[in-house]
Amino acid sequence: MKKEKIIFFGNGPLAEAALEVLEKHFEVVFRARDKVDLETVKKLKSSHPEIHGVLASFGVIIKSDILEIFEPEGILNIHPSLLPLYRGASPIETAILNGDTEFSISIMKLVKGMDAGPIYYQETFNDLPLIKSEIYRELAEAGAKWIVKNMTNLPVPTPQDDTKATFTQKIDKEMAVINPTTETAEEILRKIIAFQGFPKVRFTFYNQKCIILEARIAKMGETALLTIECKDGGIISVDKLQPESKKPMDAKSFINGYAKLLQ
Repeated sequence: MKKEKIIFFGNGPLAEAALEVLEKHFEVVFRARDKVDLETVKKLKSSHPEIHGVLASFGVIIKSDILEIFEPEGILNIHPSLLPLYRGASPIETAILNGDTEFSISIMKLVKGMDAGPIYYQETFNDLPLIKSEIYRELAEAGAKWIVKNMTNLPVPTPQDDTKATFTQKIDKEMAVINPTTETAEEILRKIIAFQGFPKVRFTFYNQKCIILEARIAKMGETALLTIECKDGGIISVDKLQPESKKPMDAKSFINGYAKLLQ
């Protein structure tokens, strides 16, 4: 059976996970990664009108001239939130920081407005582990699988209610600063999880600046090896970390190596 052809727009973990699914079922004739690639997209789509467009975390504004050549189907955008909630650059990170226990995926038609296009499909998950990489993968795969099943027979998309829209911001390094004297253990743990990969939460242990790679809230009565005591009395147990310019290590190895230097 002949495969449908697509042009894929995307970068980062959401894009990579979605593409793993899509390329098994579609012929991916081109992957656009940046603004320069959009000229190639225009040429390909103009000469081959049957090509579909799929986008996941592209990070580049696509202007009207390209949007128009994909009409009436449009470019399908895999967005990891229950739109119109969490429009913008950091929906998963924002959901984690806000204490959400449910995570969603939306398939929408790309329009000029920021994540404002009509919705083809939405799905919510309430049983995902609070691990950023896993959330990205599960949502991306769910969205991509829906596209595989429905690309040739798309439903009529439903307009979003713009009055209910909320927006996220681009992540920067300042957001990853933690302060145990003013933040609870839950707040700090969610920062550590949300900023895995980038910008990475850092903290100083035994005079060593470290990236916190894995952590959890210690149970009552538990004796943890490497800890951060927080505003609410909660204790963050740091299980894996990476000192500056060193390799990642577990808490025991870190203490054995660095605590002894201060003795």
